[in-house]
Amino acid sequence: MKLKKTAGIAVALLLTLTGTVACRDSRTVDFGASGSPHIKIMIGGLSKVIYLPGQLAQQLGAYQRQGLDVELFDQPSGANAETSLLAGEVQAVVGFYDHTIDLQSKEQCITSVVQFANVPGEAEMVSTAKAGEIRSGADFKGRNLGITSLGSSTDFLTKALASRGGVSSKQYAPVKVGAGQTFISALDQGSIDAGMTTDPTIAQLTNTGKAKILYDMRTEEGTRAALGGLYPASSLYMGCEIVQRYPEVVQKLANAFVETLQWLDKHSAEEVAAKMPPSFAGGDNALYVKSLKDSLPMFTSDGRMDPAGAQNALNVLGESSSNVKPRKDKIDLSKTYTTQFVDAAKVPTD
Repeated sequence: MKLKKTAGIAVALLLTLTGTVACRDSRTVDFGASGSPHIKIMIGGLSKVIYLPGQLAQQLGAYQRQGLDVELFDQPSGANAETSLLAGEVQAVVGFYDHTIDLQSKEQCITSVVQFANVPGEAEMVSTAKAGEIRSGADFKGRNLGITSLGSSTDFLTKALASRGGVSSKQYAPVKVGAGQTFISALDQGSIDAGMTTDPTIAQLTNTGKAKILYDMRTEEGTRAALGGLYPASSLYMGCEIVQRYPEVVQKLANAFVETLQWLDKHSAEEVAAKMPPSFAGGDNALYVKSLKDSLPMFTSDGRMDPAGAQNALNVLGESSSNVKPRKDKIDLSKTYTTQFVDAAKVPTD
């Protein structure tokens, strides 16, 4: 697999490790000659606003202040980011919390150690040409619906919206279209009728009039209306064993992200945009600022999980996920997230 490194430097890692070695590596943190922990973090879509804290922490120097040597890698699909963690290619993932529940149903243990948001930050977008025909999840039957990939959180959420509308996952066609320009092209070409995506893609589609928002899960109100409660999403999650083995390293990561979330809470969309790599704006800074204004309110200021939201995420997956549904009553939510590290976070003062 190729991992795309952030900051404009393309790094291809040819993985030749056996399954045994990969498993060992997934539980190990490397310490360089200086003693700084070397942490590889896979982000499930580096330029997506929902995962902004991952890159912003680097832009702010938060990792460095904690004595961490952090590499960020880009993987547009959350499902593939999850796979990278399980394969031992990275030590952490910035991705959706719901993967911790899904994997526990498969007898794998990963846990969210910093919760960036308690709402998905996603929207179900409908092609303007089909907006009169698709008014709710009940109208998903027989449609082609865009997701980033099978097993991704966009896949989970699409199944949930369909299920709440009385439509099973076998009654529509999920189409892997990724995010950003590939998602937009799929709508343009008519290969999907609607699909799940994030900002800045949402802003691009609404600005051009190519699509309309059917379900807006960037706000608490919209999330409760769509899913019956909060649905914790963007987070930093890690393998349970590495969290137990290296609590001091995890604490440093939590410190860096809580610092970043507090910074986000105190600065405007324009100030955030100015901190991010210019490429994230895609050549239209004004539109990027708009996408930030629409999505920044989703972020927590302290990295804490909403317990009722975690329970609702389990309820939603228990109704719509073929993996979770038969094992719902056996899922131990206490193993899917912890507030231990954000509760103890120490943030540098100005």
